Amino acid sequence: MTASRESASHTAEHPSPLTIAQIAALAEVSISTVSKVVSGKSEVSPGTRANVEKIIEEHGYRRQRKPAGRTSMVELVFHELEPASGYAMEIINGVESVAREHQLSLVLSQLQGRQIADPGWFEGVVRRRPSGLIAVFSGFTGEQRERLRTRNIPLVLVDPTGEPGHEVPSVGAGNWSGGLTATRHLLGLGHRRIAIITGPPHLLSARARLDGYRAAMDQAGVPVDPSMVCEAEFLLEDGIEHTLSLLARPEPPTAIFASNDGQAMGVYQAVARMGLRVPDDVSVVGFDDLTPAQWVTPPLTTIRQPLREMGMAAASMVVTLTRGEPLPHSRLILTTDLIVRGSTAAPAR
Repeated sequence: MTASRESASHTAEHPSPLTIAQIAALAEVSISTVSKVVSGKSEVSPGTRANVEKIIEEHGYRRQRKPAGRTSMVELVFHELEPASGYAMEIINGVESVAREHQLSLVLSQLQGRQIADPGWFEGVVRRRPSGLIAVFSGFTGEQRERLRTRNIPLVLVDPTGEPGHEVPSVGAGNWSGGLTATRHLLGLGHRRIAIITGPPHLLSARARLDGYRAAMDQAGVPVDPSMVCEAEFLLEDGIEHTLSLLARPEPPTAIFASNDGQAMGVYQAVARMGLRVPDDVSVVGFDDLTPAQWVTPPLTTIRQPLREMGMAAASMVVTLTRGEPLPHSRLILTTDLIVRGSTAAPAR
C-alpha cells in the first residue's frame, strides 16, 4: 500500500483535521511544500497550492502544539487607525490588558480605510500565523474566513460592519438602544425638530443607531421628516457640511443627534460659523464618549460606548478559542449609557 493510500485509509478511520504529514501524503507532495502553503509562502506552483488548499478545506488542518514557553501572538486589525479620535486606543488598551494577563504579545495592523481585508494583507496574516485575530470595524470574505478556520486561527469581530453570522464570534455595543436613548433625551427636553446625522448605511452600527432614533420618534408620536435624516460617514467634515445645510433651512432643527463624537465636533464648528451657540440655539448629542467630548465647550452630551470593555471581551474570546474551549456566547452586546453634559437643553422659545 502506498503512503497516500495509507493516509487516506487513516483519514477514513480518523476524520479531520489532519496533520501536515497526512496532508502531504494525500496531496503526494513533500511536508515542506505543505508547510509553505500553510505558512502562505509564494514559492509553490498554483496547481499544487490549489490541491493542498482543497485537502485542507475538506479535512481541516491540525496545527502542531507549540513548544512549552513559546510566546503566543494575537493580532489586532483596524480598518483605519486614527490616533486623534481615541477610538482605537480605548480598544487597544482593553485587548492589551487581557493579552498581558495571558502572556500574549500584541501586534497591530490596519486596512488603510478598507472594510474588507485585501489579499496582500491577508496573506501576511497567514504567514504570521497568530494565535488569534481580532478585527475592528472590518470584515473578511467567506473564503478568507474559511482559510483562517482551516489553519486554526480564531477570528473575533469587534463592532462588525454587517451581520456577522453565527459562525463568527463578535462583540458589539447597544447601538439601537443608544440611538433610542439619545433621541428620547432630546424629546424629554421638549425638542420636536430633531435631526440625525447617520453613519454609512452599510455599517450595522450606523443602521442600528438610526433605527433607534426612528423608534424613539415613533413612540413619541413625532413624525420623522426625511429631510432631517442626513446620511454621512463618521467624519468631522460631514458633521460640518450637514449642519450648515440643516441650519440654513427655513425651519432648522432645534437639536441634532450626531452618530459619533467626531461628527458632533463638526456640528459644534458649523453652529459657531452660523453665529449660533450650543445649546442655546441647538442642542447636540454625540455617540462614543471619547475623551475629547469632555474638553469641548460646552462639554458634549453623548452615548458612552464601552470600547475598552469591548476590546477586553474580544481578547477573552480569543483566549478561550485558542484553548479549544467553546464560547458561552458567540455574539456579545455590551450596554451603552447616556452621559449628560452641557450640550443639551430645552429648546429656546
